Order: sequence, then C-alpha cells, then structure tokens
Amino acid sequence: MASAKGKPAGREMTEVPVDYRTINRISGPLLFVEGVANAAYGEIVEIALPDGSRRQGQVLDSRKGLAIVQVFGPTMGMNVNQTSVKFLGEVARLPVSDEMLGRVFNGLGEPRDGGPKIVSETRLEIVGNAMNPYSREEPSEFIQTGLTNIDVMNTLVRGQKLPIFSGAGLPHNQIAAQIVRQAKLRDSSESFAVVFAAMGITSEEANFFLKEFESTGALERTVVFLNLSSDPSMERVITPRMALTTAEFLAYERDMHILVVLTDMTNYCEALREIASAREEVPGRRGYPGYLYTDLATLYERAGRIHGRKGSITQLPILTMPADDITHPIPDLTGYITEGQIVASRDLQRRGVYPPIDVLVSLSRLMNQGIGKGRTREDHRGVADQLYASYATGKDQRALSAIVGEEALSATDRIYLKVAERFEKEFVNQGPDEDRTIDQSLAIAWDILSELPESELKRIKPEFIAKFRKPSAS
Repeated sequence: MASAKGKPAGREMTEVPVDYRTINRISGPLLFVEGVANAAYGEIVEIALPDGSRRQGQVLDSRKGLAIVQVFGPTMGMNVNQTSVKFLGEVARLPVSDEMLGRVFNGLGEPRDGGPKIVSETRLEIVGNAMNPYSREEPSEFIQTGLTNIDVMNTLVRGQKLPIFSGAGLPHNQIAAQIVRQAKLRDSSESFAVVFAAMGITSEEANFFLKEFESTGALERTVVFLNLSSDPSMERVITPRMALTTAEFLAYERDMHILVVLTDMTNYCEALREIASAREEVPGRRGYPGYLYTDLATLYERAGRIHGRKGSITQLPILTMPADDITHPIPDLTGYITEGQIVASRDLQRRGVYPPIDVLVSLSRLMNQGIGKGRTREDHRGVADQLYASYATGKDQRALSAIVGEEALSATDRIYLKVAERFEKEFVNQGPDEDRTIDQSLAIAWDILSELPESELKRIKPEFIAKFRKPSAS
C-alpha cells in the first residue's frame, strides 16, 4: 500500500490539507483510510478519483489511526491504489440566503432546477446547534392546513413536531403536497414559508411534487430538496439536515414561521441501516443501528421556538410503516420523540375517503395550546371531543349492526350510526384541491352534530350549543 503524501500521524486541523493514498478497503458508500491519526468526526474530505474527477465525503468514525469516510455519491470508479483522500479540516456547511425560496436542490444542496448556485457569506453547519431546553418557548398558535380532519381533530401547532404514519399505497404524497400548497397562518401579516425535503422518492414522485408546487404557485414560498431513489444512500442521510439548516436560517435569522415537511423518513432509516451494515456494526431491532432513536432525535428536536426569536420551526415528518406495523422500530421510536401522530387508514381508503386519516388512533398532544378563543374558536375543543366520542360510538354500532342487523338497534343507536357515516363522507372526506378554513370545518362539524339530540351533546358547553347548533336540528 502506498504511503500518504506528507505526515499522516499527528495531523493538525490548521495544516495545509494533504492527500492520503492509504485506503485499506472500499465497502458500499464507505472508504477505510489508514494512517490518519486525528481525523475529526464530521470533517469534510475531498476524494480524487483515478479519472481526475472529484467527490466529497465526510468522516463517519475515527479510531486508532483509521478514518472511516462516507462518500457523498457513488463509489464507482474508486480503487484502493489510485484514489486519494484529502481531509479539509472543516465540517459540512450549507450556504444559505433568502434566494433559496422558490428554488429546487438535490439532497446535497446543489441546484437541480437549472438556476445558479447559492453564493452567500453565511454558511451554516448542517448538524445544527443544540437548542438549550431552557431557551425553548412553549409551542402555541394554530397552523391551518386546510384539511378538516387535521385542523379540527389533530390541530398542528407552531413549534410542534407531528408525524404522519402511512403505509405503502396510501396517498401520503398527495396529502403532503396538499399541505404544502394550503398551509397558512391565520395572521397574514406574519411571514410563512415551507421547506420540503423528499428522500428516496422515484422520478415520477419527484415530478408530481414539482408539478403540484409550480402549477399552484406554492413553489414561490417553498425551498425544495429532492433525493431520488437512484441517488446514493449517503445523500439520503444528508438531505433532512440540509432542509433543517435552511429552516433554521429562515426562522431564526429572518424571523419567518417555517413548516418543514420530511418524506419519507422510512427511506432515511433504511439508508442508516445500509451504512451501519457497511461499517459492520452490531445490529439492533430488525437490523437497524442501536443509535436509531438518537439519530432521529437529532432531526426531530430541531423543531421548536426560542425565547426572544420571532420565528418558529414546525415539523411534519411522513413515514410509511412497513407492513402497516405501527410497532415497527421507525414509527415506534418516532412516536416517543414527537408530540403525537396522524395515522392513515387503509380501511378508510377502501371506503373511498380522502384523506384517509383515522382520528381514533391519531393524536396531537399540543392541540390545546393552539386552539380556543383568539386562536381558532371558543367551541373548538368541545366540538372535537364530541365528534370523537360520537364517531367512536357510531363505529361500535356499525360493528354491532353487522351482527344483529340495523333494525335491532335503538333509535339513538341508529342516529350514531348515521353520524359516523356522515363524519367519514362529509367531514373527513374532501377534495384533493379543497382548502377549508377552520370556520368552514367547524360549520361542517356542527351540521353533523345537529343529528344528535341536545341531551347527547354532553361534551360541549350549553352556551356554545345555544350559539352554534342549528335550530332546525332534531
């Protein structure tokens, strides 16, 4: 094996970078470089290929003179004898500016829309800075998605991280695109933007998102990062960090309220597993690395609000549950870190309901902090509770009627059965281009609840019943 040019041992970060030709082996997206005494974790390297082309990489691990480098791109064309590695002495950074709005980048932050590169003196570390828990401000205020089921039943709050749990074949991409198009603040004087990052998606899915954003004008207020399934898995690990770094700049330096949509986190975790396997790590649950929880937390915990800063970051990660298993490590660990979950239902999809979101297994733990008088409406909490209870009762009656027949149900039970049907067909179901305000959504809710006798509205205050309930209801 050829020796390194220069002195590999005792290398200082301030030295002029030298080329190392001491690659021991290449495994998947990883290079194992020997003779590097003090490579820093996260340090960026430049890799020179035999054909003269260059690629970037990052130090993933350093131990006993061995540096493990993850390559940002394919390792095709590299070999252990003619490929050299130069350690640059700095961590991965992303140039950020206001000009990123309306632009489309690849997973490494390079333009893929034909536009110029972002040239900025501000270059931020993509790993972000840890947010001091003491400086965190409690999430509050309402973000309107235009989707009735989310806005009324599982309200999204500024500074919250609220994942969507979906499954293969369910319309999570359509839901994500609709939220990006429709999401807004009730106070139009406040600056609002979306950072959208897609990981491991197909070219067809990428074209769908771009067409949706461009045709509706949503792209003007959106920063898009696209990592395709044909791109290297290492790029998949970088993509959400690029997106969140951009969000932090816009939120905390430009005082904007940012909604970050990350899809699909399952592809991200699969890339982590692939890299861990290449490093020959001891696998954890289902082959995923033992640090999966910690790694996900470094992404999810970058959402929030900071005392003294006007801006905020709200996260809406989307993941597909393998085999629809909500106990799978990815949704399971995600649920521990985030503040609730929105769960897509295959049964509702079969019934022709869009978006097929099941409120009975969905939850927004911070909902109370973003609703009520002055935020949405004073009757919001009571209406949501009453709808939840009525729908649960109606589903029970539906199951019972399948056994004994609807004729065997009492008059009240049949009313609940009708409420459940209307809830799915009129409240949950809406068009993929239908943007409902919170007032429109609550009006639909009251119209459905008016089917019930007033004596059954036990979760709503009497003054709200008198104010909002339709007088013509039975």
